[in-house]
Amino acid sequence: MILLSRAEEIILMSVYKLHGDAYGVTIREQVKKDIGRYWSFGVIYKTLKKMKAKGFVKRIASDPLSERGGRTRYYYEITPAGISALEKILKIHSTIWSGFEGFRLEKKTK
Repeated sequence: MILLSRAEEIILMSVYKLHGDAYGVTIREQVKKDIGRYWSFGVIYKTLKKMKAKGFVKRIASDPLSERGGRTRYYYEITPAGISALEKILKIHSTIWSGFEGFRLEKKTK
């Protein structure tokens, strides 16, 4: 079984949440919303490239956009394999965290 890296998991979940409006900027904003900080576009695009190669996402080119000087925007969509990968990682997280209901880390005092 191939597990998702944490970056793959976060970005794949962002693509899923964006329902067809997932491209670099919107993915970056969703990551910020979910984890509280921005990731560089380099990290996002490198991870998307790896997930595309694994078949977890597909890349779709838009028509050229006038506001982008006629350049194409690339959107990403989750594939059935990507959904399956998220389902597997959710099951693993549930198993790992079972028994920790109400768990809180206590700061150690000196």
